[in-house]
Formats: sequence, structure tokens, C-alpha cells
Amino acid sequence: MTPTGQDLSRLETEQQNPRTTDLDSLAPLDLVKCLHKENHTVAASVDYAVPAVAEAVEEILSRVRRGGRLVYIGAGTSGRLGVLDASECPPTFGVEPELIQGIIAGGNQALTTSVEGAEDVEEEGARALEEYGLKSEDSVIGIASSGRTPYVKGALRYARDNGAYAVALVNVSSSVIEKEADLVIRAITGPEPITGSTRLKAGTAQKMILNLITNSLMVRLGKVYGNLMIDLRATNTKLKDRARRIVMKAAAVDEAQAAELLAEAEGSSKVAIVMHLKGVGADEARSLLEKHAGQIRKVLESSEAL
Repeated sequence: MTPTGQDLSRLETEQQNPRTTDLDSLAPLDLVKCLHKENHTVAASVDYAVPAVAEAVEEILSRVRRGGRLVYIGAGTSGRLGVLDASECPPTFGVEPELIQGIIAGGNQALTTSVEGAEDVEEEGARALEEYGLKSEDSVIGIASSGRTPYVKGALRYARDNGAYAVALVNVSSSVIEKEADLVIRAITGPEPITGSTRLKAGTAQKMILNLITNSLMVRLGKVYGNLMIDLRATNTKLKDRARRIVMKAAAVDEAQAAELLAEAEGSSKVAIVMHLKGVGADEARSLLEKHAGQIRKVLESSEAL
């Protein structure tokens, strides 16, 4: 038994997978095929979690609109995936880095090096959120494939005690940490192809779910028009080219016009699109976007042009 009082051998993620018991005897191609076949089961487990993901997105959205932030917290692979997802949002959607943060047990060192025992102390999870300066408007998603990581349990308890929205993301049917959460997102991925190695199917499911959460949140915040990432930060050659193509598609202009609009909009694809489609200058476009919560579609549906 662990300090949490849970028998880990009973968890789905710790069971031996009957479909992969001869991995070490397979030829290279058969080995890769066998491992990859298990990946095909992951999406189905995420299907089950979709309603809970949607519920989480709407509550997180309401809190973000009140000045709240989203915090991922976890240990090992789960912690690294949270940090990865958070770090990709500013360049993709133009949000401030503070809006979505990832915290991993053991600190930044644990991103590249295993920090043994960092996940085993509940108080450390709570302390991490305290040092972060958690507010009641914030949302915390505790990620733990086993659903019993003490560090995550302590973090979720601290979040709820301080009025934040607490979500548990797990890969088992019954978990310890969900008792500390307002909502549980459960993707039951079953036995791993390599027994107990939850960086495989469980980690893949977690990455898929984190993508669903942040992408859906960004769409709802007006960072996407149609399926175009209109708030990306064009900080390199590739992204500058993408920004031009986004303006070309959304505003139905040629490359030269798109470049000219982006120059006037100081690099903002969103502002450039509104300028052309509403026939206004950059300042007017920014004002319209601010009035309509950054939603291009709402700006275009309005009858006003300043």
C-alpha cells in the first residue's frame, strides 16, 4: 500500500497488457506495429471525456473573463505535458504567458531530469500554488494518470480551499485526487503496452485533452476566426508568412494587399482583417474589436463602423 492508502496494483494503468506480452521477441517492424496498434485505443478513451472537457472549458472561460488564469500542475510526464501545452499558447494565440501556466513537481529542473520523490509530498503541491499567488478567479487542472499523486492532491485541495476551480485529469476509473476536485476529466486508457509506463497511452490522452482545453478556450476568447489563428505572434519568417496567408484568406485580398494591411495594423492579423472588411483604419478596428470582446465575427455582424 502507498502512503495514500491505495493499492497501485489495482489501477488500470498498472495492469499487464495481454496484447503486448511478447514485445521483446518481435522483429523491428512487428514491434513498431504492435506498439502503434495500442495508440488506436487512445482516441476512444478521450471520446468518453469530451463532455467533461466542454464543461471545464466553459467554467474556465467565465473565470478568465473575470481576470482569472489557468494553471496546470502535475509530476513527471503529466507535469511536463502541462508545461508544454501552456508554453505553446502565447506564440499560437497571442496571449500573455501569465494567462496559462504549467507547474511541475521538482521545479524547472524536472522538465529535463527526473527529480525523485518530488511528487510524494502533498504540502509541496499546495506550496507551489501559494508561491504562484493563486487567486479565487483562477482554475487549476491537476494532471495525474494514476489519480493518486500526493503532490497533485495537495494542489487541488489548496485550490478548492481558496475558491479556485479545481479539475482532476486522470486515466483511471476511480481516483484519490478527484475527491479534491470540482470536476473530474477521466480518460481510461487501460494497460500500457509497456507495463506501467504511463508516458505512453495515458500521456497521449492527456496531451489530446490539454489540446482540446486550450484550443477550445482560445476559440471562445476570439483568438480564432473560422479556423484561422488570427492572434498569432509573427515572430519569425514562418509565422510572418502565415500571418500574410491568414489575412489573404480571411479578407480575400492578394499578398501585396495583405502585407500592406499588416504593416498598417502593426503586425496584427486580427486588426488587418477588420480594417479591410469594415473599411476602417487601424485605430477604429482596434476599438471595434475591444467593444466586441475580440470577436471578429461579432464585429462583422454589427452594423457599426466608427
